[in-house]
Amino acid sequence: MRITYGQDHEKYAQAVQDGTKKIRWVGEHMPLLKETEVGLMQDMSFKGMKIALCIHLEAKTARLCEVLKAGGADMYIAGSNPLSTQDDVAAALVAQGMTVYASHNCSGEQYVEDLKAVLKHAPDIVIDDGGDLLDILHNDEAFTEIAANVKGGCEETTTGITRLIALQQAKKLMFPMVAVNDAVCKNLCDNRYGTGQSVWTAITATTNLSLVGKTAVVAGYGNCGKGVAMRAKGLGMQVIVTEVQHLPALEAMMDGFTVMSMNQAAKYGDFFITVTGCKDVITPEHFILMKHGAVCCNAGHFDCEVDVAGLKDMCIEHDELRPNVHGYVIEDADGTNKRIDILADGRLVNLASGDGHPAEIMDVSFTLQTLSAQFIAKNDFKAQLPPNAPPEARIAGILQVPQQVDAAVARSILENNGCVIDALTREQMEYITGKPITDTDMELQEPLGVNDVAENSEAVPIEKPENQMKLVSKKKPRK
Repeated sequence: MRITYGQDHEKYAQAVQDGTKKIRWVGEHMPLLKETEVGLMQDMSFKGMKIALCIHLEAKTARLCEVLKAGGADMYIAGSNPLSTQDDVAAALVAQGMTVYASHNCSGEQYVEDLKAVLKHAPDIVIDDGGDLLDILHNDEAFTEIAANVKGGCEETTTGITRLIALQQAKKLMFPMVAVNDAVCKNLCDNRYGTGQSVWTAITATTNLSLVGKTAVVAGYGNCGKGVAMRAKGLGMQVIVTEVQHLPALEAMMDGFTVMSMNQAAKYGDFFITVTGCKDVITPEHFILMKHGAVCCNAGHFDCEVDVAGLKDMCIEHDELRPNVHGYVIEDADGTNKRIDILADGRLVNLASGDGHPAEIMDVSFTLQTLSAQFIAKNDFKAQLPPNAPPEARIAGILQVPQQVDAAVARSILENNGCVIDALTREQMEYITGKPITDTDMELQEPLGVNDVAENSEAVPIEKPENQMKLVSKKKPRK
């Protein structure tokens, strides 16, 4: 394994203590994972299995790793961004017997080597955040044999799902992957509300600047962009949204935001946040139009949205003004000098310059990850193929989290927050469906608990050339 402090026993011991405190703190605020952990300890769904995990290595991710280990898994862990790895948390996981390859602010080359080191343990299940593990498994010939024996996995992010779709369309995807990112609860809680809060928490903590009355330019109006724009409005900011698609741009306008192109918005913004998953969203042609002291950051997975390299090429000088704040002096259009400030080197700002989403938000996403991994563990995808399939054949495709799982997680969230909802009467159900309702139909209305859903879902291929798949509920009525 490879972690910071590995050879310094005194510093390692202190790091373990500090990291453990962080993990215990978030664990107190993650009740869904605790409930799931209890079920896994009884079920031992992952006994004898190796899980390779690549997610931002901080306390909430560590809590996920603890839960998977409690279910019997041997854990092999890497971070999904060099700047988001917390060395004390990594040390705490090692102290619990897990294998970790990660350190804060490692080089890009070392980051890739860490990912490969995790995969060399030949995992049964892969849990990815951005598709970096999947990219190596499918595009590095040295890992072809390892990939052929992977049972399946889960993907956490929009960016990772995009990469999965590309593999599937090229008919290269070698095993089933659950699109955790596309779950309704994940999109709502994590992408919108988690991103909205954590991005502005990171920006304000990093800059120590006021937001009231200033203008935020939010690039991208997907679920993450909606959260960032909504929180900015709530903080008293004027909000401009930039988009490349007409429908989300229309939605932004109907939500009350000003919609412009980036060329138009550049001269107005005090804070710029990219949330697109695309490259070159803010480039030198936009920097030249910005105000002196404009702050730019990225909330997308990869550091390609803000062209920091292009800004470095055009700058006269640059300096680190505060931790994670770099100022670049460039020549303005009128010949005078101005400074553009970049947060976290253009990396994912809420994790590279903060602690990421709140614990309660990641409780939702990581419960979905755990249940999805459990589904992979409990299903034999070769057994679900037609009888005449060749011996080496296996179901490979993108799986959608079933509605029943979403409903179970939503119910647990509400219950843990003391919320109660209404239930349809038999008469109401008959009115809506237009058919008689049996006692069994009434029982099926109530969602399963989080520890029941993996046993009550199945994968069904969709008849499409790319062999995309979905999960459907096969809940049985209670006896």
